Amino acid sequence: PKMLLDIGCGSGLSGETLTEEGHHWMGLDISRAMLGVAREREVEGDLGLHDMGQGLGFRQGTFDGAISISAVQWLCNADHKAHNPRKRMKRFFESLYSCLNRGARAILQIYPENVEQAQMLTTAAMRVGFTGGLVVDYPHSTRAKKYFMCLMVGQSSYAPQARGLNGSDDEDDRRSVAVASRQRKKKGRKGGPGGASGGVSKGGKQWILKKKDQMRAKGYIGIPQDSKHTGRKRKTRF
Repeated sequence: PKMLLDIGCGSGLSGETLTEEGHHWMGLDISRAMLGVAREREVEGDLGLHDMGQGLGFRQGTFDGAISISAVQWLCNADHKAHNPRKRMKRFFESLYSCLNRGARAILQIYPENVEQAQMLTTAAMRVGFTGGLVVDYPHSTRAKKYFMCLMVGQSSYAPQARGLNGSDDEDDRRSVAVASRQRKKKGRKGGPGGASGGVSKGGKQWILKKKDQMRAKGYIGIPQDSKHTGRKRKTRF
């Protein structure tokens, strides 16, 4: 079993999954009410009331890994006059890096308001010594898109595979996100059958290759290699 940190643990739902997997964990949250719900639910992890923007305050090498679900993006906001988002990010990532063991990973799911926020968070993490980067599942979907900061302490060959980049409709993807059948076909804008993109149809092979190149240039990791199957339509399954 590992000792894990859950940042923005809320009512302890994600912590319960860690317990089911046989790990020990500690959860931090800024909401006293949510921590109260976690106590009422009698979760097995230790709980702490804390603002992550002030730094985490743990001893060096305390944890074997860290997770966070929809919390770290709040560092981009200045909720009080004294809050400086860049300084708060620096304190958070410095203290997170310090409290993780060598070789540990931190997987932080975020919901940034825009690409600039995602890049700001990723840059702040890289500056304090983390390796890794940003993985985006279903980047072409407005409903299913999910951002994951996959950070490592020290060098690692670990590179999680993003979902939904090749138009894949395998069984796992269909179970995770069932939006494709609900999406309506959009009419192309002026400029050809593909709209204003100069004849490159959205969702086609050339469009996918272009998007993947753009993501690689921005430092995203976990992007599948180009192959003859890229952009190929799958047969309908029943």
